[in-house]
Amino acid sequence: MIASIAFRNFKALRNTSLRLAPFNLLIGPNGSGKTSLIQSLLHLRGLAKLPVDETARSGKSGHPEIVFKFAAPHDKVAARMGCVSDFVCDLLQVTPAGTAQWKSLRDDLVRTRSYLFDHYAMAMPAARDSGAVLAGNGGNLAAVLAHMEARHPGAFAALVGECVRILPEFAGIELTGGPQVSLVMQLTDGGRVPAENLSQGTLYALGVLGLAFDPMPPGILCIEEIDRGIHPRLLREVRDALYRLSYPQSFGLAQRPVQIIATTHSPYLLDLFRDHPEEIVLANKRGTEAQFERLADRPDIAELLREGSLGDMWFSGILGGVPEER
Repeated sequence: MIASIAFRNFKALRNTSLRLAPFNLLIGPNGSGKTSLIQSLLHLRGLAKLPVDETARSGKSGHPEIVFKFAAPHDKVAARMGCVSDFVCDLLQVTPAGTAQWKSLRDDLVRTRSYLFDHYAMAMPAARDSGAVLAGNGGNLAAVLAHMEARHPGAFAALVGECVRILPEFAGIELTGGPQVSLVMQLTDGGRVPAENLSQGTLYALGVLGLAFDPMPPGILCIEEIDRGIHPRLLREVRDALYRLSYPQSFGLAQRPVQIIATTHSPYLLDLFRDHPEEIVLANKRGTEAQFERLADRPDIAELLREGSLGDMWFSGILGGVPEER
C-alpha cells in the first residue's frame, strides 16, 4: 500500500528515502533507523485518525518531515507529516487536497499494527473478550486463539495444523477457562504443557502463526526482531508464515496482501532471502546519520550473489549494515 517513504531530519534519518515492497526485511546495526521507520508508520496511523490539514503551509525549517507516497490505485496521493520533534508529529497534509482516495487509504492506515513480542506477557491468561486483535506484545495470545477457535474455526484448524507440523512434539492447542482464558499445548505423548512452561521460541512461533492465520489481517504489519528466540532451523517456517500475508495468492488465498516491515539481526534469516534481494533493506549508519539501501539496487548485486552466503557477507561487513569500526 505504501510505495515509498522519504525522511528529513527524523532522528538519525536526516536525508534518506526507501521504496517499500510487499515484504521488507530490514537489517543493520543498533541506532540505524530500523525502529524509526516503524515509528514513522505509527505516527502516520495516529494522525490518520484525525481531520487532515489540507492547507498549503509548510513545516518550520529544520523540523522533522516525512513524506509518504502510495501504490496504485492511490499513486496520485501523497501525505506529508510534519513533526515538532523526533517524538511528536502533529501535522498531516494530504495532496491533492480533498481527494476522495484518502478515505480508503485512511481506513487501512488506522489499522496498521506493530509487534515486539514479550514471552512473559504471552504466557499469561487473558480476558476472553480481549481477543479480537493481538496486542503489540502478544500479551492476549490465549484470548486471540480462543476468539479464532470460536468465530473462525476453519482458520483456527489451519493454524493448529501448521503448528503441529513445524513443532512436531505437540499434538494440539487447548484453550481453557471462563472470563480468563489460558493456553495449554497438548503433547504427542498425551501430556499437557501450560503456557508458562513453554519456551520463548514456542510462544513467539505461536504469535507469528496467530498473525499469519488472522482472518482479518491489517493492511500494514510491522514486526521487530522476528528471529528472536527462534531456532535457526525454524526461521524458514517463520518467513513462509509471513509470506502467507504478503503473497496470499501464492498460497491459494483470496485475501488482500499485507505489507510487512520486519527487522532482524540474524544472518541465518538473511540467507533465506538470497533469491529475493529486492526484499532486503540495508540500514547503514555513518556517524550520527543513517541511510537506507535496498540490496537489489546495488550495482554489484549479481557478483555478490555468486560469492556465497548473504549472512556471512553481511556479518563480515561486505554488504554493509554493520556497526562502524573504530
